[in-house]
Amino acid sequence: MNTRHLHPRQGSTPIDEYLTALPPDQREALSNLRALLHTFVPNAEETIRTRVPALRYKGKTVVGFGAAASHVALYVMFGEALRVLKGDLARFDATTRVVRFSPARPLPAALVRKVVRFRLAEIDAQTDRGGRRPAVRRRRPRAQAP
Repeated sequence: MNTRHLHPRQGSTPIDEYLTALPPDQREALSNLRALLHTFVPNAEETIRTRVPALRYKGKTVVGFGAAASHVALYVMFGEALRVLKGDLARFDATTRVVRFSPARPLPAALVRKVVRFRLAEIDAQTDRGGRRPAVRRRRPRAQAP
């Protein structure tokens, strides 16, 4: 058992418990993804966010990961990473918030690195502005001529 993610006083973490409950192939795929994510964000805080394991950096969610009946997934709950990297994700079942894949065909490390680096840059830019999200300009309806 990899003890790298264990809290010394509490035993296993909620993420360890989440992974333990999965079928062996999903557990292995997500454990490998978890370890890979920690190589890209070594000081990340682990948490459960919206019922899935997630990594946080500067108090913001970088990515999450989880399992469903027929797949495992990398979740990008915030930001524009998956929209911007759409071309790189063409081989996978991807939306603007999730990349689904099978345990037998894991995400390439280079692709995970791209997604994580994009999210870290977004978080750094956001926290450099004092934690505020970029302003969204909304169009006002034009006044109708009488």
